[in-house]
Amino acid sequence: MNSFSRNPVSFVNRLHDLFAGLRFFSSGRRRLGSRRKKDDAVSEPNSVPLYLRRAKVIDALRLLLRSPAGGAEDSIRGLASEIDTFVASQVIRGSPSPESAMSFFDLLRTIPGFAHNQHTCHSLAKRLSNSGREAELRSFIRAIESGEYEGVSVSFMDLLRWHSGTGDLEAAVNVWMEMKSFYEKNFSAKRPCSESYNILLDLYAEKRKHVEATRLFLYMVKQGALPNPRTYTIIMKHLVKVGKVGEAMEIFKRLPAMRMRRTSKQYLLLIDAFMIVRDAQMVKTLIGEMRKDGILPSRGLMSSVKLLQESGFTEEADEIVTKFLPDSRIGSLDTQLNVPNDMFDDEDEDDDQPDEDCDDVYGVEDDCDRNGIASGLKLKPWIDPNALASCLKNWNADDVSALENAKFVWTTTLVSKVLRALRKADTAWEFFCWVSQQPGFTHDIYTVSRMIVMLARQGNFDLVDRLIEKVKSEGIQLSPSTVRLLIEAYGRSKNADAALKVFRKLMSSLFGLKPSLLLYSSLVRALTKGGRATAAVDLLEEMMLMGINPDIQTYSGLMQHFAREGDVKQVQQLFGMMRQSSIEPDAHTCSLLINVYCKNERSALAMRVFEDMVTAGLEPDASTKAFLVKSLWKEGKLREAATVEEKIGDGKDLPRSLLGHVWSVNSSDLMHVYSVYAKCFTNENAAN
Repeated sequence: MNSFSRNPVSFVNRLHDLFAGLRFFSSGRRRLGSRRKKDDAVSEPNSVPLYLRRAKVIDALRLLLRSPAGGAEDSIRGLASEIDTFVASQVIRGSPSPESAMSFFDLLRTIPGFAHNQHTCHSLAKRLSNSGREAELRSFIRAIESGEYEGVSVSFMDLLRWHSGTGDLEAAVNVWMEMKSFYEKNFSAKRPCSESYNILLDLYAEKRKHVEATRLFLYMVKQGALPNPRTYTIIMKHLVKVGKVGEAMEIFKRLPAMRMRRTSKQYLLLIDAFMIVRDAQMVKTLIGEMRKDGILPSRGLMSSVKLLQESGFTEEADEIVTKFLPDSRIGSLDTQLNVPNDMFDDEDEDDDQPDEDCDDVYGVEDDCDRNGIASGLKLKPWIDPNALASCLKNWNADDVSALENAKFVWTTTLVSKVLRALRKADTAWEFFCWVSQQPGFTHDIYTVSRMIVMLARQGNFDLVDRLIEKVKSEGIQLSPSTVRLLIEAYGRSKNADAALKVFRKLMSSLFGLKPSLLLYSSLVRALTKGGRATAAVDLLEEMMLMGINPDIQTYSGLMQHFAREGDVKQVQQLFGMMRQSSIEPDAHTCSLLINVYCKNERSALAMRVFEDMVTAGLEPDASTKAFLVKSLWKEGKLREAATVEEKIGDGKDLPRSLLGHVWSVNSSDLMHVYSVYAKCFTNENAAN
């Protein structure tokens, strides 16, 4: 056990001692701009006192909407002076039923001086959508589009989300097709985003349109829309739902090689699936993988506690219970708030609030005992980490004092969410140091890792080094995924030396991290971005000497860099190294070679690559084909140009862009995922 958990008070004191000098670095910096002027109509609170006041109003209204007794309407009217559009939006989203949401929405229209805006109208639309109230949603959308609510607009994506939420497949598809047509007509280079595909994909899966779902995924990647973690979560959920857990696991295992982040939702999907078959060993393995990925476990893991205990995995079970057993200091609203009329008078009222990684912090949360068994339902106080972070962005004495008086129960999850929502590293650092001194809270590897990555992304390298040393002294090891994020952050800031330094440091025997393909590949990319591409090439040789073979994404990324520099010789050398490693080039690599040869008036070599490409069953994108034909004509190679036209035609059927991305995912990865996905439903479709 490390001293983070062994002696929390001691660690807080020592952390404060370490940070005491460093905090001068942040507090002494000149801040640009001034505080935003107070405006009671803003969409988010801009001071902690205002946030806390609104939170009390929101909680009071949530209780009133759940009150079985009469007189709720009069009580709500009595709070009219405290209700603004922000408060109204949160209450609508957290209402106990769509009927109560609509009643509250209509009641607000009768209050003098209150006018619904984009936030309140969209909150009601989302509430209706999530409740499957198709008819009411359609009527409300018509009211918005008719101009009944001044200044409120609806986008294609809004309509797509709302119709998908009600399960209206026909309406969702029509909106998506209309959006696609609009983009093609008005923005030739723009196309529907990945999230629009995700929404339709999820809806097809929910409607058991299995073949349509697989075909949509294939269409998505062929149109050049890169799948994101949510895409793979939807596919895995679809597969698990039809009993194809092994196939879901196969896709899950491939994600790291595709440079795709694995998420807590994906882990929970698989853990729940293995819970059903009582496979405690796989549950234990997945929880261990979560820890290696640096993912903070969610409360959904509480259901696995009993199985782990029965199977003898008490250490894993105890860790879950310790993190996610409801804190005894946190009460429920019915014991904290009695009547709404006097709730603004007591500044010391306990406004404690957990945020245990639930997507909807406005609703009812399960209250579980130490075995993870639900023992009842309690209405937890409202909290919004993003809104709270917005209040803290200027970090002044008034806000800090109000935050201390609020006596929040600071959990790892809540602190992580606030850190994630803070935009400026210096503010995040102030909060990080402040919260380390709050009673009952101790920083752990999850909050420290988030802070390290944030500091690195904004160039605070000295603080990063000192935090890494602190982690080492506490006997805690950073996860490989955190190290990758750290190296990539240095790459984005074009600080190649810092990336190389932290890599060497963390790979040393003092830290115990083992070098891997993904870590090396991230470093190669960081060095390339930082202007040290030659050192990146040398790193490839180091990798091979250690028995780690670079993959096609690493080679292609370096080749792309040297191609842009016009260094044909280095591109050819890298291509030769790749072939010697028995890696077959994909369409991206071949198109890259064709382009670099054509730019340097070596179309004969480009033609040779094209012929090899066609022989391998690959095809270039439309722009590469056009550039090749133009270059051949320019160099007088008319016969070769005619050959290209003969083999491909006019290029109308060629993709506008190729599958994958040079540094992350290649076409074979995407097609493998598609193959696994499609085979689960029809062999014929998979063959096609």
